[in-house]
Parts: sequence; C-alpha cells; structure tokens
Amino acid sequence: MTKAELVGIIAKKTGIERTDVLATVEALMEEVKSSLVQGEAVHLRGFGSFVVKHRAQKTGRLLAKNTTIIIPAHDIPAFKPADVFVDQVKNRTKGEGK
Repeated sequence: MTKAELVGIIAKKTGIERTDVLATVEALMEEVKSSLVQGEAVHLRGFGSFVVKHRAQKTGRLLAKNTTIIIPAHDIPAFKPADVFVDQVKNRTKGEGK
C-alpha cells in the first residue's frame, strides 16, 4: 500500500477531505522522524514503537578488492510492533492452509 492509497482509504472511511488526511499523515510522519532524530522513541499503544537502535562498530570485507574495512558505529531507526499487532498478523493465516 502506498501513502496515496492509505490517504484515500482513510478519507473514504472518515469522510474527511483527502487534502486534510494527507496533511495529517505527513504531520505524523514528520513528528516521528523528528523525535527519532532527537533520540526519542515514539510509542503507539496497540500498534508498536518507533525506536533508535545503536549498531556497534564492526569489521566488513570488500570482496571485489579483497580488503577489510571498518564499519563505524551508527544509529538506525527501527520499528517494534506491539504484541497485539504481532498476534493479529500471526493469526491471519490460521485456517487458510498457509
């Protein structure tokens, strides 16, 4: 699903204008990004948490040049789904033979 499709579905379900829904979705994404840049996690109960994970320095290899490189420590954004959300996805396939 794309952002445009998501905006269309929300607009249809709520009766709110697409432009207003788009502005709200954009504002949500900007707030999540700015919070993560500041090192703050965003917790959405029943959905999940957007967090910053720290990756330690490690050694890697450039196979083409057969050399070793150092990959510096860095932070990355990550999403941790809520247990309720995980259970819903797991139970989605029950009874479908998957």
